[in-house]
Amino acid sequence: MAELDDRNARNAKVIEEFRSGQGRVAGRENMMLLTHTGAKSGKRRTNPLAYLPDNGRVVLFASKGGGPTNPDWYHNLVANPIVTVEAGAETYQARAVVVTGKEREELFARQVKAMPVFGEYQVKTPREIPVIVLERI
Repeated sequence: MAELDDRNARNAKVIEEFRSGQGRVAGRENMMLLTHTGAKSGKRRTNPLAYLPDNGRVVLFASKGGGPTNPDWYHNLVANPIVTVEAGAETYQARAVVVTGKEREELFARQVKAMPVFGEYQVKTPREIPVIVLERI
């Protein structure tokens, strides 16, 4: 429980810095805020996430730091795919689409090249890290 409280406090600080800094967080590139609806609770939640820009799309990776399970936000996107994206100084609605196969492999490889830690996350977990594309609506 303390770990969750620490993570929530860190996330709150990142969200505050992102919003007060017009979409910038010191020391982090390609950071965005994802606001989504809880699959069970129906509550709106916001998570700061690293993303890969892809021709006007935002690509997310449900890595959970290489943990054994997918992050809660991933389950929320599957259940409720309409989300709010804050990237840079822009805010818009999008639809989350889980991609698979060749597209998933290509996007994941690009993310590993851009941020090698994602390759380490994949090695740490037996699950295939899901790749989610956010398409503007």
